[in-house]
Amino acid sequence: MNKKPTFVISSPFDCYSGYSARSRDLIKSIIEINKYDVKLLAQNWGSTSWGFCKDHKEWEFLLQYQIPNNKLTQKPDIWLQISIPNEFQAIGKYNIGCTAGIEATVCKGEWVEGMNRMDMNWVSSNFSKYAFENSRYEKMDSKTQQVIGNIKLEKPLEVIFEGANLDVYQPLKPKDVKLDLNNIKENWCFLFVGHWMSGDFGHDRKNVSLLVKAFYEVFKDKKNTPALILKSSIGVASYMSRDEILKRIQRIRKSVKSNTLPNIYVLNGELNDSEMNELYNHPKVKSMVSFTKGEGFGRPLLEFGLSNKPIIASSFSGHLDFLNPEFTYLVPGTLENVHESATNNWLIKEAKWFKPDEGHIGNSLKEVFEKYKEYSIKGKHQGHHARTNFSYEKMAELVEEILDNNVPEFPKQIELKLPKLQLPKLQKIE
Repeated sequence: MNKKPTFVISSPFDCYSGYSARSRDLIKSIIEINKYDVKLLAQNWGSTSWGFCKDHKEWEFLLQYQIPNNKLTQKPDIWLQISIPNEFQAIGKYNIGCTAGIEATVCKGEWVEGMNRMDMNWVSSNFSKYAFENSRYEKMDSKTQQVIGNIKLEKPLEVIFEGANLDVYQPLKPKDVKLDLNNIKENWCFLFVGHWMSGDFGHDRKNVSLLVKAFYEVFKDKKNTPALILKSSIGVASYMSRDEILKRIQRIRKSVKSNTLPNIYVLNGELNDSEMNELYNHPKVKSMVSFTKGEGFGRPLLEFGLSNKPIIASSFSGHLDFLNPEFTYLVPGTLENVHESATNNWLIKEAKWFKPDEGHIGNSLKEVFEKYKEYSIKGKHQGHHARTNFSYEKMAELVEEILDNNVPEFPKQIELKLPKLQLPKLQKIE
């Protein structure tokens, strides 16, 4: 009897995080190929909470594929690990590492070494691919401090974008939007979605501090101003997270000299995919803005674009794969070293990321606000571009194609059928 190759996927599929959403999409696409015996190992992701699949019935089916007690007992034919590359381990007969990538121009040497342990690697964007392929280091002996070799990527690297669920992320009519934003008095709002990360002013990765300051400066002392909605948190959404964000906004507010300032509103709670789509489609939300310093992909920008509304974004990193420059306002700028206040176990000071031009930042906000009709037409074109080229279905086709072209054939267990033996009749000897 023919047996499908075992395909074990280790990932944080049951957590609340961007990596977890990426994991669930990839797992679903591999199950739907129907060529593999898929089994899952659930891993944690930082401090994010567990239990996503039980909380979301449409994903509960994944739990039936989980290996009992989350313990691998035999070597799989194919091993896929969705994580950061320094954690990659070659467990199977054929091994695939998958990472969202890096938000700056180069990564740590340990990440390249991790990718070299695998037979093939997947990243989310061409920007991430460039960063990995251009990361090179000299390897030093820890005792003698002599150079003993060079570290560079030696294994195949494929780009698999993060496809959007078009059944969820789509334009809605105002009557179908139930999300309550009545506490926001303005009818014209910019929206930002993302974590407010560590870093001094102008150096946090998502550049939220710079966005807040620029928004205040552009619209201070003016009548009929727009508002800015920050769908943000510091780590896990909580009261403490919300209070810290409000404190940061207040500090920036005090630094702006003016008589009147426009309003900024903070959304800090968890919203599911349908609620996020309602937020994107809410009549008060007119445009998404992100002056990010670097993205491995930038999934909220893709999903917001499916509402057919205009986008302002940095002209650098992963989101340039799906944001068409003809249909979005891409803010120019220069590259600068990652500031020491923003460095961590992944972002190193030798790397560079984006510094948007401050003059263009102000101009982008004014342009989209004052010429909204013109930019809303561009938003519709961007929505069509994203639906046509960056759907979950298109991503799933790419996954199957890459697996078919790279994964080797494995010996198949075949049931042995022996012919029935015709025994001669024995004659009794008298």
